[in-house]
Order: sequence, then C-alpha cells, then structure tokens
Amino acid sequence: MEATDAIAGAFVGSDGQENAAKKAAAPKAVQPQTRSRMEQIFGFKKEDLSSWESLVALLNRPTDPASLGIFRCLFGLLMTIDVTQERGLSHLDYKYLDGAPVCRFPLFNFLEPLPLDWMYVVYLVMFLGALGIMLGCFYRLSCLMFISTYWYVFFLDKTAWNNHSYLYGLISFQLTIMNGNRYWSVDGLRRPSIRNAHVPLWNYTLLRMQIFIVYFIAGVKKLDADWVEGYSMSYLAHHWLFDPFKLILPVDLVSRLVVHGGGLILDLTAGYLLFFDTTRPIAFFFVSYFHCMNSQLFSIGMFSYTMLSTSALFCYPDWPRRFFARFPSFLNGVLPLTSSEVQPSTSCVYPESHSTGRQGAQNVSKPSKLSLKHKLGAIFTILYIIEQFFMPYSHFITQGYNNWTNGLYGYSWDMMVHSRSHQHVKITYRDGKTGEVGYLNPGVFTHSRRWKDHGDMLKQYANCLSGLLPRYNISDPEIYFDIWVSINERFQQRIFDPRVDIVKAEWSPFKPNPWLMPLLVDLSPWRTKFQEIEGSLDNQTEIVFIADFPGLHLENFVSEDLGNTSVHVLQGQVNVEIVEEKKNYTLQPGEKTKVPAGAYHKVYTVSEGPSCYMYVYVNTTEAALQQNFTKLLELQERIRNGTETEPLPPELQPLMAADDDEKAEVNATDPVVKLFLKRQRRMKEVKKRRQAGVTERLERFTVKKYYTIRRGFVMTAIAVRNLLFGLPPLEQLRREVDFANMKEPQTENEQDEPLKDEAGHGEL
Repeated sequence: MEATDAIAGAFVGSDGQENAAKKAAAPKAVQPQTRSRMEQIFGFKKEDLSSWESLVALLNRPTDPASLGIFRCLFGLLMTIDVTQERGLSHLDYKYLDGAPVCRFPLFNFLEPLPLDWMYVVYLVMFLGALGIMLGCFYRLSCLMFISTYWYVFFLDKTAWNNHSYLYGLISFQLTIMNGNRYWSVDGLRRPSIRNAHVPLWNYTLLRMQIFIVYFIAGVKKLDADWVEGYSMSYLAHHWLFDPFKLILPVDLVSRLVVHGGGLILDLTAGYLLFFDTTRPIAFFFVSYFHCMNSQLFSIGMFSYTMLSTSALFCYPDWPRRFFARFPSFLNGVLPLTSSEVQPSTSCVYPESHSTGRQGAQNVSKPSKLSLKHKLGAIFTILYIIEQFFMPYSHFITQGYNNWTNGLYGYSWDMMVHSRSHQHVKITYRDGKTGEVGYLNPGVFTHSRRWKDHGDMLKQYANCLSGLLPRYNISDPEIYFDIWVSINERFQQRIFDPRVDIVKAEWSPFKPNPWLMPLLVDLSPWRTKFQEIEGSLDNQTEIVFIADFPGLHLENFVSEDLGNTSVHVLQGQVNVEIVEEKKNYTLQPGEKTKVPAGAYHKVYTVSEGPSCYMYVYVNTTEAALQQNFTKLLELQERIRNGTETEPLPPELQPLMAADDDEKAEVNATDPVVKLFLKRQRRMKEVKKRRQAGVTERLERFTVKKYYTIRRGFVMTAIAVRNLLFGLPPLEQLRREVDFANMKEPQTENEQDEPLKDEAGHGEL
C-alpha cells in the first residue's frame, strides 16, 4: 500500500459521474492534514481497517497510474523478447515437428500441440499480445491474446516449467484485470477519457504482494537444512563472479556465507526492505546486484530483468513524473507525462473533499458510493493474496507430484534449493508376449531430460513408449526404469522402484506415488565424510558414492577407459558378482575389490539396512592422453625457442605451425597430434573471447541475438504464407528454411561452450 495521498484535486460526485477538471483542482487550497505515524510508515490509518467499508475504500483509493504504466511497458517489452527466446519461437520447428514420433509431457494428457504452422500462429498471437501490452494498445484484447496463448504453451510442456515462467503468467493475468493503460499508452491517445486517469490502489497492492511473496517464500524455502548447511548450490562459489569474495575468504566460506547465507537473508528481507521508504535504497542496491549476478550465473532468460523492473513498483506511484521532469523540455513530446494533473476515475473511491470558495463559503462534495465493482476488486485482491500464500504449501493435495521435492515445480518458489546429478539411467523393456528383454537409450523419442526426476512425467513417458514400441515388433511392452540420482551432494540412489512396470503402475495426482523410493535422509551426515575422502585423492582419481536398498542390486558396466576401478564398502554388506568370470565377493565395511574394465558386474545389497559404497577409478586413457599432451607441449616450446636440434618425424611436423593454423590440424596424421592442435586452437579462441573488450562483447551479443530473433520471424512468415497460400514446391521451401537458418559471418561452432576434455569417460 502507498503512503502518498494520490487523490489531489480529483473527486467523483455521489452520482458516480466525473466533475470538471477545474472543480477537481479546487481541493488544492486545503491545508494538508497532519498524518499519523502509522500513516507515514504504512500509507494508511488504523481507521482504514476498522470496517469492511473502510477497507474497500482503502483498496480502491485513487492512485497515480504512472508507475503502473511504466511497469506495463517494461513487462510487455521483456515478454516480446521472451517469446522469441525462452518460449522458443526461434526453434519452434525443432520442438513441434509434424509427424515425428515424439513423447510429450503436457499437464493434461488431452492437450496436444497444433500442426507446426498453426503453432507459429499461436506464438505470433502471443508476440502481438505482448507488443500490445507494451504499447498499451487495445490493452484488454492484447492481454487476453497473450495470456490465452501463454498458458496454453505453458500447460503444453511441463518439462519447460520453472518458477519464473509461472510468475510471468501470474503477472500477465493480473495486468489483464488492472487499468495498466492509463499512462503512456496508445489507448490514452485514442481515448482521452482514460488518459492519465487514477487507478485503484489494489492494482499496486496485488503486484507488490506478488513480488513480496516471490522473495519471502523463496527465503522460507531456503530455511531447508541443505541450503543452510551449504549443499544446495556449492558449485556456484567457483564462478568468476565470486572472485572478489575469494580474495578474503576461502571457497568453502564463500559458498556457505555469500552464496547460501547471502541468498537466504536477501530473499527473506527483500520484500520488507523494498516496502519502507528508509530501507528502499538499500534494497535497490542489493536486489539489483543480486539479479545482475543471476543473469550471468544462470540461463534464466528475462527473469532477472523482469524482477529488476518490479522493484520500481515499490516506489511512490508518481516517480516517473518526477523522473522525466528532469529531462529537457524539447523531449516532452516523446517522454511520458510529467504533469501532476490526474483525471478522476469511476474505478476509484474518493473521500469527502472540502474546498473554500472566493466568498469564504465552504463547498462540500459527497464521497463516492461503494459500488459492486469496488467490492469485487477488494474481494479479489484479498482472495488472490491468500491463494498465493497457500499454493506453495498445497502439496498435501497434489501428492502424486511429490518426488523428493514437494509438488509441481513452478508454484512453490523453491528456487535453486535443490541440485541434482544423475549417474546411471537404464530403461528396460520386456515383450509381453515373447518375454524378450531389451534396453532403450535414455531419452529416446524425446528431447527432454526432466522426466528422470518426476513420477508424473515418467508415467507419461512409459505410456508413450508402450504406444511406440509395437511399431518395432514389440508387443504389449513392459517398461522398467532404473534411475540413480544424487540430490544436494548426497549418495547416488534410486528414485523409483526398478521392479515396477511403469506402464501398468498406478499414478494419481491426489495420492502418494507408490513406486517412489524414499530419500535416504539418514545418510545425509556422510556428506561431511565425502569431502574428507575427496580431499585425499589426487587429480587423476575420481569417485562416486552409491547407496542402495536391501534386496536390490546395481548392474553396472565399466568403460574400457577406466582401467583401475574398485568398489569400497562404507556401510552395510554387499555381494559383488563379476558376470563374465562368474565369481562372487562378499564385502564388509572397510573392504574393497577391483572390478574389470570393459565388462559387467553386479553389486547386491545383502544387509538388512541400506548399503553404502563408493567407486574409486582412474581414467587411464585420459591420463595417458594428458601425459602425451604435456610431452607435445614441451616439444612445441623447444621448437619455438630454437632449442630442439633433433629432426622431427613427419607425424610431428604439424607442431611447427602456429596455434591457429587449421591447415596444420587437418594435415596432421597422428590422431594425438591432431587432437592436441585442435585443443590448442580452441583454448586460444576461448581465451580471446574471455579477454574481449566491452564493445566487442556487446557487438557479439547483439549479432547473436539478432540472428536468433531473425530466424523466429522468418520461420513465422513462412508458416503464415503456408496457411494462406499453401505449401510451395519442396525446393523452394528448402531454400526459405536455409535463408532462415543463415548465421552471422565467421561463426564458430560451440565457441560459447566451455572447453571440455576430448577424452571423457563413459557413465559408470
């Protein structure tokens, strides 16, 4: 709620009709009343909460539309950009390719995407709606165009769900029922009666409370023990953004105090600090710094910029007038209004106002009557706020979605509270008639990876696979999933029961998932021991921690690259079976055994409680490759220094070329030398890009975004043409798509990706 009395000079008569502007200006002569301490701090008096009528009058108090209009414009701008990027307009043909056997994950199973060309039309309507919101042009229609298509796309694909996408939908819904087009809008030019007219206070109350809930509930969720103890996002401390903190603190304290502690405190306090005048500048600094960092740490599209734009909503509603009044007068024609004269509006409730005439007679205007519209606005505001506080804790209703984290990810505001890593995913099918058993590549028939963590998506995926496999002569298929996940640096463990045929398994959104394996939280204290064990290893040795349930076993294949792999038991009792050798080894805590590379083995848990063990391995192939790289680098340095006197054999002569000589890389006959030269060239490219100046980075960013957005619009134009005039000849269509795929000159593949080890190891 707002401390500024925004009614100055405007009132509505008892008949609900607007009075002339010159009469509205009369109250300016009245001496301002002394405001109470409560009113100065909170913007309302105790009497405003004394009855239902006074509360309705408060929520419908006339308020300056300026701040709401600027936010509407910024939000619409950010959503137009979002449609082409995170919503996926630029790669829509890859996502919704017609006729392809693809498994999809809608919220409701009956939802299906339209044909590809019509999906482009859906996105075009969404884009035009966002553009209309930004301009305030045919405002209600634009909002309806945007929210109808946005929520359709949102419900169509649960794999793309996240908190900020859900927030965009909520804000756009709120704007639809608000009067966001009364300041700096095309509608205001078309309809002078609404131009610069008051908006009811509940318009601001809804948006402010929504942002407060995002911050505060995110902070409450971070009171989780994993976040407080620093396990949720420990990897972030290694990012270059935290280098200034690492000058005075070790990495582990940067993770614990800055990443986790700072994130917790900011989320819990940001909403409060933004609300009060005294603390708002402090909140602006930390919130802005926080969101600017997030824009570099995560691929979250327009979220950081959207949250930055919401901060201004907590300022006085007339801040744009005061801000733009500082600009030169010759810019007034293109800048928002700076005049303090605001039109009255029937959407608001005006208090009784007094004015003294020239003869000293006192003229009194009656207060506005509370209409049904005013009461409905107040009721909706209160119910909406209650619902938003309730939704993050409504998982006792949607129990089928609870999979180690509570509920439908997207409305719980548990942002970054849980990090996961997957070590082992196996999909087994069994022919229901012949009994034949086979295996599927994880992720076959889908581009998504999120099905591995969510029981509802796993059920949808299994049903989809059961419908597709009969095309490959597999009748009545049974589908089994063996998925190993580590959450917040715990043991790798199964998330779903591998013995259950998911095709026939029961699942309901309102009942607990019966084939969800429990999270072994009793083993969480082992994480401290993990750090000690990992700290004792050399750089070439790697380790994976495993926990399993009694009566189950892990079937594993060790890659041939991992020439030195062993199993060490930490807790419980296991039986290790070497399949090819037909040998079994029973291991107690503290015992270990080697397992052969290039072969299968099985680890059975034979103790009464869960077993805990670890794989310790060395990638011998990678280690040998790194040794060869070191020798080649030393040889190359000697060649450049002129200290190498021995003639080079033909396979090593490409080392004499420059680092960026692609011809030498192509002509290299030795595979190790070729890989070495390729690695050197890529490292030089990465270094050059990281050391680029601000101008070069900005140019590179702009060009990349231009071609990304360009592709979306060219493909949309092709789709609209196809619907209006039919498909062209195939050769013409191919040329048009090639034109849409045109990229910027001198584009290097995967330049933005971090340098990876070319000789990686397979999945354990």
